[in-house]
Amino acid sequence: MAVSNIYAVILAGGSGSRLWPLSRELHPKQLMKIEDNYTLFQSAFIRLVNCVDDKNILSITNTKLESQVKTQLLEMQEKFCRNSTYRIITEPECKNTAPAIALAIKYIEKLQKDKNITDDAIIVAVPSDNLITDNEKYCHAVSEGIKLAQENYIVTFGVRPDRTDVGMGYIRAKNNRKIKTVVPQALKVESFIEKPDLETAKEFVESDKYYWNSGMFVFKASVMLAELKKYQREIFNIIKNSDISSQTPSIAYQDYKDMPDISIDYAVMENSKKLAMIPLECEWKDVGSWEAVYDISTLDDNGNYLMGNVLDLDSKDSLVYSTSKLITTIGLKDTVVVETEDAILVCDRNRSQEVKKIVSHLKERQDSVQYDHKTVYRPWGYYTVLNEGEGFLTKCIHVNPEAKLSIQLHHHRKEHWAVLEGRALVLKGEEYIELGKGDSIDIEVEEKHSIQNPYDEPLKILEIQQGDVLDENDIVRFEDMYGRV
Repeated sequence: MAVSNIYAVILAGGSGSRLWPLSRELHPKQLMKIEDNYTLFQSAFIRLVNCVDDKNILSITNTKLESQVKTQLLEMQEKFCRNSTYRIITEPECKNTAPAIALAIKYIEKLQKDKNITDDAIIVAVPSDNLITDNEKYCHAVSEGIKLAQENYIVTFGVRPDRTDVGMGYIRAKNNRKIKTVVPQALKVESFIEKPDLETAKEFVESDKYYWNSGMFVFKASVMLAELKKYQREIFNIIKNSDISSQTPSIAYQDYKDMPDISIDYAVMENSKKLAMIPLECEWKDVGSWEAVYDISTLDDNGNYLMGNVLDLDSKDSLVYSTSKLITTIGLKDTVVVETEDAILVCDRNRSQEVKKIVSHLKERQDSVQYDHKTVYRPWGYYTVLNEGEGFLTKCIHVNPEAKLSIQLHHHRKEHWAVLEGRALVLKGEEYIELGKGDSIDIEVEEKHSIQNPYDEPLKILEIQQGDVLDENDIVRFEDMYGRV
């Protein structure tokens, strides 16, 4: 559907805290591969290509995740053989979906103005963490949603619930003659109910009037802005008065910081009288919790999902997920066990929605285990933090063949590199130096440097950092083959 005023926005800034400890703030679930060769974010992009001109598919994420999203979009460019760069809108600070959608509208209106497009933009806003199996039915539903949006409705997509789930939002819908003249299967939204209690959720599932809220919406830019003005004046005023350009797709940090941290469901959907709903007929899963992962997984004869290095005796209806260490279990029932390098989660499977509370407690304690993994993936490979203490940190850095780190410097730390495997081409100041296994080199504070691996074999380096600031914020990039400058 190559129409110049139709855009799609992938909301990709969430932290996925209910899937902790696998999902972290700096490597959340939408950037992971859950079921196939693509991440959830990339799968969302691929679905939209059949519905919207791919040059009009925008992604919005926070500044912390921008480089990872950019890397995954580069893979999409290669897949679809495109020369143009897919755009990323950056949130200066982590907020909820209402500020994100408002920022996306602001940017799209600027794009329209720069291209002298006078038609009101129609925007398809979708989450980046859904699993949807039938792309043809999905695209048909989006097309029907666009028809309703053209008639000034804000369209949502409902999913028939197949289980009681207190972690989902619910939509109550009914027939409406006016809406059905536009799209026969569409319904009028009576109300939104966000995360009901258990008894209420049971009633909803047994009724034929309730649907799960898929978190997907279609709307005219002007209609959504008018509803924000009516129901969330603070967001409307900030976004109206903020400056944005098509070259720097963001707004001032302080402006965004002043935005209320509120979802589009609470901000608009629970109040608006302009809502229509299209039942989503394809299989849809919200990968929002470990219970959801259990539901989409292939189970053994005892109803277990066992992943990784697991040895189990006589457990039933449980999920056991190992990323490295051996997990041994005996006689579990309805239990979730998840192991990562630096954390272990054990909980009742029916209470997996409450993992978010654990993450909140970790944030209060300022525990870095909620923030990132010991192993961190980058476009050039990955590194693993081995040890850290007052004034020092050690890493093992793995650089893929024909990959290289950005040319950079640090204001607060110096580094010592020792080659463990392979060969490295190191930039130190203005000089390139080749290092082999057993060789080492020192990089001083504020000295430009880079590691390259132009060879066929993987490169492994031991890095020792020393300084008063030892984090990824102390990086000043000058050149980067992955577009992170």
